Amino acid sequence: MGTMIDGRWETEANHALTENGRYIRKDSQFRNWVTADGASGFPAEAGRYHLYVSYQCPWAHRALLYRALKGLQGAIGVSIAVPNDRRMSWEFRDDGTGTTEDAAEGFAYLYEAYAAADPIYSGIASVPVLWDRARRTIVNNESSEIIRMLNSAFDAFATNKQDFYPPDLRADIDAMNEKIYAGLNNGVYRCGFAAVQAAYEEGCRQVFATLDALEAHLAGARYLVGGRITEADWRLFITLVRFDAVYHSLFRCSLRTLESYPALSAYMRDLYQQPGVAETVRIDHIVRGYFSIPRANPSRIVPLPPQDFASRLSQPHGRETMQS
Repeated sequence: MGTMIDGRWETEANHALTENGRYIRKDSQFRNWVTADGASGFPAEAGRYHLYVSYQCPWAHRALLYRALKGLQGAIGVSIAVPNDRRMSWEFRDDGTGTTEDAAEGFAYLYEAYAAADPIYSGIASVPVLWDRARRTIVNNESSEIIRMLNSAFDAFATNKQDFYPPDLRADIDAMNEKIYAGLNNGVYRCGFAAVQAAYEEGCRQVFATLDALEAHLAGARYLVGGRITEADWRLFITLVRFDAVYHSLFRCSLRTLESYPALSAYMRDLYQQPGVAETVRIDHIVRGYFSIPRANPSRIVPLPPQDFASRLSQPHGRETMQS
C-alpha cells in the first residue's frame, strides 16, 4: 500500500501495522480546526474547503455522511477516490463507478496533497482529508474531528441545523464513542490485521462482546444516547453497514453475522433510511476496496457485492414507536 517518507511516496515501503502481533492504529497528524468565527485561522466559508474521501473507507464515510446529513453539498466540495490497492495511495479519476477526478487541485493521487501541505511529511496518506483551497493545505485528517466541524462550524451554510453533538449529551456521547471505537470501529481491524493467533482471538472476542452489549441496549432503546440520533449512532453505523459484507469474512469476525442480531439489524435499517444516508453507502466500493488490500487478501480475488444489499436495508425496521 505504500507510505510517505520525508515528503516522497515510497511504493514498496509499508508502515508498521502491528506491535507484538497486535494491530496498532497511528494517530492522525493534521489537527487544525475550522471555526465559525475564524479564530483558529481557518474561518468557515462556503466554497473554501474540500473533502478527499473514499466510499470504501469507514473513517472517510463519517465525513461524507455528515456532509450529506447537514446539507453541506453546496458549501464543501468532494473528491471520491478509486477503491483499489492504494499502491500509489488513494487515486482520483473517473472510473465510471462514481469516483471522480480532483476538481479542487487536480491531484491524481492523495499523497500529492500531503506533500503540498508538508514537504517533509512521513506517514500514511489517509482519508478523509479536509483541505483548505485558499491556503492550499490540509486542515485536518482526523475523522472524529472533521465531523465535529461539519456538525456546527458550517451551520451558516447548512440546510439542516440539527446538532448531533448537543451540549447536554456530550459526556454520554463521548463515553459511548469510546466503547464503540475500542470494541468495534477499531476492533474489527484488530481482528483483520492481527499477526498472531492470540491477538486475533482477543480482538474477535472483544468485537462480539461489544456487539452483544449493543444488542441488549438497543433492544430497549431506539438510539444509543438520549432518545435521539447523535454522533454516537453515526459512528456505530459506518461499521455495522460493512460488517457482514466485509468484516465477517475478510477480517475473520466470524462468530456471528450482524444479521443474527435482530435489534442491531433493525437499528441499522433505521439509520440507513434517514434522509441523505443511503446515497453515501456504496457496497460495491466497500467490497472492491477492502478485498483489494494485499495484506488482507493476497489473492486479490474480489467477490461480487450482494445484489440485495440496498433492498434489505430499505425493509421496514419497526422501531418508530420505541421510547428512549
